Amino acid sequence: MYHDKRVLAIIPARGGSKGLPRKNIKPLAGKPLIAWTIEKAQRSCADRVFLSTDSEEIADVARRYGADIPFLRPAELARDDSPTSDAVIHTLSTLERQGEHYDYVMLLEPTSPLRKKTDIDEAIAQLAEHENADGLVSVGEIHTEHPLIAKKVDTGNYIVPYIPDAKKIYQRQQADRAYFPYGVVYISKVPVFTETRTFYTTKTIPFFIERWQNYEIDDELDFIIVEKIIQMKVRVVNG
Repeated sequence: MYHDKRVLAIIPARGGSKGLPRKNIKPLAGKPLIAWTIEKAQRSCADRVFLSTDSEEIADVARRYGADIPFLRPAELARDDSPTSDAVIHTLSTLERQGEHYDYVMLLEPTSPLRKKTDIDEAIAQLAEHENADGLVSVGEIHTEHPLIAKKVDTGNYIVPYIPDAKKIYQRQQADRAYFPYGVVYISKVPVFTETRTFYTTKTIPFFIERWQNYEIDDELDFIIVEKIIQMKVRVVNG
């Protein structure tokens, strides 16, 4: 609980990953990928850390690290094209029927394990202190892949600007700042999310993360990079 606000943390982890099979329980720097997110959530001010999964295998691993999984996600909400918002709504509505009500719902992607110890609580505090905001999303500054520099290949097989009418620039330093939403933390006021089914409204504020946190694990290369970053951070902390 943050002050008088009840906070529900939801960790989404469906079993059907194709880019990196079984990635949520794949060992990362000594423990399953999903454990990094569960442990950070448990050390936060969240009132409940709930894992939404359709997989008994993932559930068994997650329970060993303390995740709360009283029920599994229905298979129809765990397809490749199933939006995460459906899993959030399913969790909220099921818990509400059981008499549990929350002020904030927080989504923590297990594929974004590069969180600082204080990130989750600081994000909750920022949203709570911003009275007019509906929600908060973690963002990292885009560097070499700025949208004003990005290209695409057209139907004639020619390279053209991804944004046709954008200002022409030749160096990243000429561009304004652009940000990508990484899965470190998403938070919304529960009534707002229930109505809009999204963490993005016209009143969503940013939670800025550092450059080394700008990674999401979708494939083997991402996994290798994130593991090296974790190992490097552990060495720095432990001397």
